[in-house]
Amino acid sequence: MSLDPDVIVDRRRLKRKIGFWRIIAFVAVAVALIVAIMAGRGVQDLVDKNRPHIARITIQGFIAPDRKLTELIEKVAKDDHVKGVIVAIDSPGGATTGGEAIYEALRKLSAAKPTTAYVSSLAASAGYLIALGTDHIVARRNAITGSIGVLVQWGDVSALLDKVGVKFEEVKSTPLKAEPNPFKPASPEAKAMLDRMIRDSYEWFVGLVAERRGLTPERAHELADGRVVTGHQAVDLKLVDAMGGEETAKTWLESKGLPKDLPVHDWKPRRSDSAWPLAESAAAAVTRGVLSALGLDGLAAEAGSLDGLMSVWHLGRAENARNSGGIAQ
Repeated sequence: MSLDPDVIVDRRRLKRKIGFWRIIAFVAVAVALIVAIMAGRGVQDLVDKNRPHIARITIQGFIAPDRKLTELIEKVAKDDHVKGVIVAIDSPGGATTGGEAIYEALRKLSAAKPTTAYVSSLAASAGYLIALGTDHIVARRNAITGSIGVLVQWGDVSALLDKVGVKFEEVKSTPLKAEPNPFKPASPEAKAMLDRMIRDSYEWFVGLVAERRGLTPERAHELADGRVVTGHQAVDLKLVDAMGGEETAKTWLESKGLPKDLPVHDWKPRRSDSAWPLAESAAAAVTRGVLSALGLDGLAAEAGSLDGLMSVWHLGRAENARNSGGIAQ
């Protein structure tokens, strides 16, 4: 029996429609499962944090002013379910003001509940400054720490401009306005101005080291010569309290009266709410590419957030040291 051509066409159309809706149904089920799994994780995380626990706040990479991180620290300080805090640090340092803000937030947190810093591999310069904000510092034996100091850097491309025949001119209100300038060598007066600024910030940093580590100002200045040291050396120098891992930090919290069976849960700041995430990602990718070409990979993530003064160990060395587990020579 032969079928009418119109019937055959209709059946084919019906099959195509059924196939299309089957695909839609499959995708919908898959999305629903993913959403359910993620929601389940979120619910579980909420349940965990509504029970007594130790909070872990992780600070990694280049340190820049970070309002969401300081808000998170304030939230942890107010949460009655958090009985103690481990601040896990893995950072070469960064912007001095960024370290200052986090340090102050951690001091307020420490007034509310016991806090300890744990240095897994690197806490130099502003990274060490942040560790000072806690009540107790634990570091791995071969972790890198120290590098107490402040710097400001700029480029001088004036010789390059001379070679390509470009002349830089300016009119300004006073000689020190907008100095130093990368298009001409810095004047002695400009260098003296920057030196005064660096010294002011440096003395503040050294004062915190002396106060928080129970050192005399003279001894703090001796240690604040920019040197980096291992965790083992830092204990001998009284820059760190103990060698060990996160369990050592947890044991110290227990010595302050916390129950031994308290779980440790991560607390993380909420990140970008931008309406233009793709545009931001593209801009970040371009920035990372430029910085990588200049050999400054460590700055890529925070390129738009730097202030003038820096408390940072050499970023290239920091990356090598973290990858190799030792001090890069």
